[in-house]
Amino acid sequence: MTGRTHPRVRRPAPHYDGGVDETGGAVRATAPVRPGAPAAERHWWAGHEDALPDGLAWLSAREGARLDAMRFTKRRNEYLLRRWVGKRTVAARVGLDTDPASLARIEVLNWMTGAPYVALEGVVAPWEISLSDRAGCAVAVIGASGSGAGALGIDLEVVEPRSEGFVTDFLTRAEQDWVRGPAAADPGLGRDAAANLVWSAKEAALKVLRLGLRADTRSVEITVGSDLLGDGWARFTAARRGGPVMPGWWRRDGVYLLTVAAQDDLDPPTVLPGATDVAVATPVHSWVGRPLVTPGE
Repeated sequence: MTGRTHPRVRRPAPHYDGGVDETGGAVRATAPVRPGAPAAERHWWAGHEDALPDGLAWLSAREGARLDAMRFTKRRNEYLLRRWVGKRTVAARVGLDTDPASLARIEVLNWMTGAPYVALEGVVAPWEISLSDRAGCAVAVIGASGSGAGALGIDLEVVEPRSEGFVTDFLTRAEQDWVRGPAAADPGLGRDAAANLVWSAKEAALKVLRLGLRADTRSVEITVGSDLLGDGWARFTAARRGGPVMPGWWRRDGVYLLTVAAQDDLDPPTVLPGATDVAVATPVHSWVGRPLVTPGE
């Protein structure tokens, strides 16, 4: 199924001049862009929990305080993995060292909406970042604010069976028809991969809108393109009911599906050095045997 052609939508670039984060604390104004900081291009990075550094010295004091409040192992593991991948993404794009002290200077925090942001030594950095994790693997996409793409959204999913109830409840009629028809008949895709792809693209688009899964997933309709590029990316579009049309890209690496969406036109993001090869990453659920964190850990 080919993607529809939509008019390009232009929006003012976001301006960060301080604000309130998820703790209710005031955040200092945007830091200037440093030499080597992200330019107009978007980049991504991936990491697996098996490569997490020992100890917690790479966390900032604020990040450590939030971690201390977590008692469920799954939530704790995912928090650590997303923080580490976010920091390594920033470090790889800007050219910072990755020793614990250097990574602790980079903070990956959240606004009250839940959307992540980057701070360097307590000052908000002028970059857009989005994070996602699934089954022991995490990904991040980064771009400079005001670069034309605006907010970014990324999502990572595992190709797994999806019930008919899932398809009916969470996908629009047009998406259901595509998943059950052309996609199911496509030997390179198949029904389950298609259902997970549409779901992942919705999550990426809803992150762009700063809504997340608080919104009805059927309020955004995904059209999957067939223009596969040589580096593995193919297009999709996400049209919000009565709202904007967001461009996006998707790729399959092994058992994982990766989607990236933006407010405005963007080229496929370029992978940064040192990233995990998601195509050979093994999904893990290391928290299952120990659902609660040991006191004092």
